[in-house]
Amino acid sequence: MRTLFIVGWLFAGLAGVIYHFGPGQEHLEVDRINRVLDEARTNVSLENYQTALAQFDQVMADLPEEKAEVAQRVLLEKTKAQMMAAQLPAARATLESMLSDLRGDESSDPELVADVQSTLANAQYYMTWLMRLEGLPEEEWMPEIEAARQHYTELNVKASSRGDRKTAERAAEDLESAVRLARMDLNDLKALPLPSQ
Repeated sequence: MRTLFIVGWLFAGLAGVIYHFGPGQEHLEVDRINRVLDEARTNVSLENYQTALAQFDQVMADLPEEKAEVAQRVLLEKTKAQMMAAQLPAARATLESMLSDLRGDESSDPELVADVQSTLANAQYYMTWLMRLEGLPEEEWMPEIEAARQHYTELNVKASSRGDRKTAERAAEDLESAVRLARMDLNDLKALPLPSQ
């Protein structure tokens, strides 16, 4: 009986070692990635955007290939941080690419698609605001605000059709803001503070 107990104890220890160096390593890696992601989110809330951007990049580099949707969500968080870190053109270009990729994949989560589309519309709105303040001619900024307006309209229609009243109202408000921005006199625009993102 004593021998059986010792053999069982040794096998239990061996199983623990196998787990630690096998699946246990995967769990440790997942925990490490989650810690870096939490730190990135904390840095965004503390407005330490450059640090957060580096951490988002680290998370995306470390995520396994089968976690593609998680990587897309992290990339979306990164683009939002880029917008706050005065990297609006880069964020906008990434968002356009993301939206195109997500729309081309039928298995994409509709909520993720809507979030990317809304963020892209916001980026286009802010780009228009800045372009107008820089004094660029209407033919340069008008396509930008028109694209934002179309996105807000589509978001409003889709949210209304699924009965999401809060999202539909937000999209309608954003649409009104986009129309006002396009029609606003430049002198009136200059008198306003930059919108918060």
